[in-house]
Amino acid sequence: MNVSLLFTFITLVSAALLPDFSTPPLKHSPRHINRPPDQALIKKGEYLVGIMGCGDCHSPKTMGPQGPEPVASKLLSGYPADRSVPARNADALKNWVLFNSDNTAAVGPWGVSFAANLTSDATGIGNWSEEQFRRALKQGKSKGLANNRMLLPPMPWTNYRNIKDEDLKAIFAYLKSTKPVANVVPAPIPPGN
Repeated sequence: MNVSLLFTFITLVSAALLPDFSTPPLKHSPRHINRPPDQALIKKGEYLVGIMGCGDCHSPKTMGPQGPEPVASKLLSGYPADRSVPARNADALKNWVLFNSDNTAAVGPWGVSFAANLTSDATGIGNWSEEQFRRALKQGKSKGLANNRMLLPPMPWTNYRNIKDEDLKAIFAYLKSTKPVANVVPAPIPPGN
């Protein structure tokens, strides 16, 4: 082997084995850095939540001059936990589905269901993972847990089975960015109770 070829070989091996001092090492891997929320994604989610009418059932309302108006401090917080549930007429429910005055509760052959708290509070979806949210919207599982009961009417989860992943991510990002409202929604009431 000639000397220049040997020198080139040793140089290449040395360069491969020596550490690279040209750039400082990362102190944290990029996935552990707290990044600001993606505002464009949140805005898209806010838009989708609006056109999908999520607040129609999930936001408590008060009567105004034009009818029910959302209560700004309770947006997307679901059926108010401090509100009593009125008595139901079982005969009327044989052929009807009824809503309370602000659409946060519905009664029908399945019993009584209450709109969930969708805010970022722990009593809402604050502790949910994106996978739980996906399972709730696409598979209709309560709280997004695989072994939980199915979501009850009038939640139109079957309409969302084919929602695009980027839309689901945007909705989730928006809901996680909402003002947290502590509100433990009551459990559903089975028929006949």
